Amino acid sequence: MKTYFITGIGTDVGKTIVSAICVEALEADYWKPVQAGDLDHDDTCKVKKLVSNSKSVFHSNRYALKTPMSPHAAAAIDGIEIDLKAIKVPKTNNHLVIEGAGGLLVPLNDTATVMDMIQPDYQVIVVSRHYLGSINHTLLTLHALKEKGFNVSIIFSGDAHESTERIIKQMTDVPVIGRIDEEPYFDRNVVKEYAERFKDRL
Repeated sequence: MKTYFITGIGTDVGKTIVSAICVEALEADYWKPVQAGDLDHDDTCKVKKLVSNSKSVFHSNRYALKTPMSPHAAAAIDGIEIDLKAIKVPKTNNHLVIEGAGGLLVPLNDTATVMDMIQPDYQVIVVSRHYLGSINHTLLTLHALKEKGFNVSIIFSGDAHESTERIIKQMTDVPVIGRIDEEPYFDRNVVKEYAERFKDRL
């Protein structure tokens, strides 16, 4: 069984949609260790609503923080400190999809970042979305992961931008799983379509 870690080049690039697609494709379990903000409609709830299969198990957050901001700051507002040692991977006999918080180097506390949650045997999927500056953010993220020796692939999200995607592929030689288009909406049927499309590439 494999563990997949979904990270992004920043916030609002499509990590949760990618997580749902991967969970559906693999009939995997899902876990978001650190959730910051939107606790009444968090990412676990969103993924659960987008997944059709009955095999997936949705594990509870280790840290559920009230404020939608960087985890280290949100934790401080809640009067706690995130302890990396307390973030223990849930036991499962199934594939596991883990969704990170924000980007790769988002601080969890004064010394640890989201990247410190990634174990050497994880399959890391980076979600990239085109905007001014996204090439730099994508290359920095991919280079940081490759430097650590992680197994990395990429999914592009949003409207296609040929020159951006071409230069990222050329400069990193990272496998591309596919693209998620700028859909008018995402529901279980749309997620299932992408799951079938990506299944053999995961």
